[in-house]
Amino acid sequence: MTAPDPTADPTSDPTFALRLERWGADLRAAVDELYDDGDAVAQRLVDVAARRYAERPADLRVLDERRLLEPDWLQQPRMFGYACYADRFAGDLAAVGRNVDHLTDLGVTYLHLMPLLATREGDNDGGYAVADYRTVRPDLGTTDDLRDLATSLRSRGISLVVDLVLNHVAREHPWAVRARAGDPAYRRWFHVFPDREQPDAYERTLPEVFPDFAPGSFTWDDDLDGWVWTTFNSWQWDLNWADPDVLVEFADIVLDLANLGVEIFRLDAIAFLWKRLGTDCQNQPEVHAITQALRAVARIAAPAVAFKAEAIVGPRDLVQYLGLGKRAGRVSDLAYHNSLMVQVWSMLATSSTTLARRALGALPPTPTTATWIGYVRCHDDIGWAIDDGDAAAVGLDGTLHRRFLSDWYAGEYPGSWAHGLVFQSNPATGDRRISGTAASLVGLEDDPDAALARLHLAHAVVAGWGGIPVVWSGDELAQPNDPGWADEPGHAADNRWAGRPRLDPTRAAQRHDPGTVPGRAYTGLAHLARVRAGLPQLHASAPSEILDGTDDGVLATVRRHASGPMVGLYNVTATPRSFPVHRLHEAGLTAPYDALGGRPVTGGADGAFELAPYAACWVVDGRPG
Repeated sequence: MTAPDPTADPTSDPTFALRLERWGADLRAAVDELYDDGDAVAQRLVDVAARRYAERPADLRVLDERRLLEPDWLQQPRMFGYACYADRFAGDLAAVGRNVDHLTDLGVTYLHLMPLLATREGDNDGGYAVADYRTVRPDLGTTDDLRDLATSLRSRGISLVVDLVLNHVAREHPWAVRARAGDPAYRRWFHVFPDREQPDAYERTLPEVFPDFAPGSFTWDDDLDGWVWTTFNSWQWDLNWADPDVLVEFADIVLDLANLGVEIFRLDAIAFLWKRLGTDCQNQPEVHAITQALRAVARIAAPAVAFKAEAIVGPRDLVQYLGLGKRAGRVSDLAYHNSLMVQVWSMLATSSTTLARRALGALPPTPTTATWIGYVRCHDDIGWAIDDGDAAAVGLDGTLHRRFLSDWYAGEYPGSWAHGLVFQSNPATGDRRISGTAASLVGLEDDPDAALARLHLAHAVVAGWGGIPVVWSGDELAQPNDPGWADEPGHAADNRWAGRPRLDPTRAAQRHDPGTVPGRAYTGLAHLARVRAGLPQLHASAPSEILDGTDDGVLATVRRHASGPMVGLYNVTATPRSFPVHRLHEAGLTAPYDALGGRPVTGGADGAFELAPYAACWVVDGRPG
């Protein structure tokens, strides 16, 4: 028996035909929401899928089948992430491949390499001003190097994650160059206005992303003879997704990179894609239709591919990116749990879980097929996304609490142990965001022992919540802020680089020595990953619920899974706290056992279990394994 030759006519291949039957309706429904000529657009996207399917390498076709046989692969407890800039981690893509042991020893199965595609010269927003989606940055290597790295990582059980900047391109991108040269087709790929009438109308409801160095959302361009939409920087031009050519081009880009071995795409600035007058031009319904269309195309041609939504939005909007209602199971597979990150830092600063219990408990449930990305911090600054309604419900003023958190982590509040830097202070709104490494934010410079305890606790909360926990490069070694962050070209105006230090080889060499600060941090995180991988209760389909009625200094969560429940206990204070053992029994645990500490959980004379300062426990029924 001979399989049909997919290069002759991919649509005649039974596998392609079955996938088209399965996901074609999702594709058609999405484009019909977006464009008047849905038939034509859908057919163009199917043609793209067929061509890239025919080109897909044999080993990646095997990966496609493996992923289809394990559709919950991203939800498995073995998933443990790491994020870094390739150059700051190792030097270039080839060097990343030579340093994989640093990742596998930590338990990493998911590697997010920050923007690695060709960017504009000079300031490029940390790589997010893309000048060519089909070329790797020359200082990092070539597309062949990217393919080789993806193949090497895959052989070690690590999935490669790459950024795809959807909202904008660099002014120097060929599309923008053609628009500036007068090509009307490419001019339509951008939002260009002849005068200030419409920009001014939009500006009335648009927030400023970078008020310090990029005020406003529109930039005059002499070559265009018009105002172009520039949400982030004057040299980052927003794309017009209302033009179907943009969608078709990006579908091809996704599949081109997927055929190099990229498994997960971080959809950068996805919340901003669709513009609507009278709104903040974020989280519009069309954003989710765009994602659905891209996902359907990827499922047809390369079902091993997954999407991660970079939507740093309010808690109520966040779950939409994982799919609710008619979008359930049809949009992003992953989304950042920004609210969890903010609440972790809030608990550490206040030694209180009251607000966190309210905020995290009020989130709507996620689709069972989707997964959170949890993180203590990322490459960016920390913005204090505290919902005013949540704050008011627990007797706090949202504005004052956000101000307190900024003051605390800038080290300006009495008693603060933090060494963060204020980023983008806006006196008009009171917005003051914070930059810095996790080690500096937890006070490593003043008290290493207490700081390491806070650092481990923060990562334990995230790893025990569910989804995929992701560690930012350097945090596994407790690296403090980079003292020379402003010395590199293009960095002086952006103190976020203080929290993006180059991986210190001296600290990395100490990673297995528990007698050193880097060794304590690294082995502690590796322990979290190892224990996590053996706990089926941490499968992402089991939601985390908040247990109320506890000591205000203890965050208690319960995850109910078919294999049994798991209770997470986290003391966010610098003093011992207790937790009644009968609450564990009520949660369904007959023989409580702390999987992290490797010991039974028993009560004292008062029937309570004592939690040491900044302690974390993952309590299951009986000894795992």
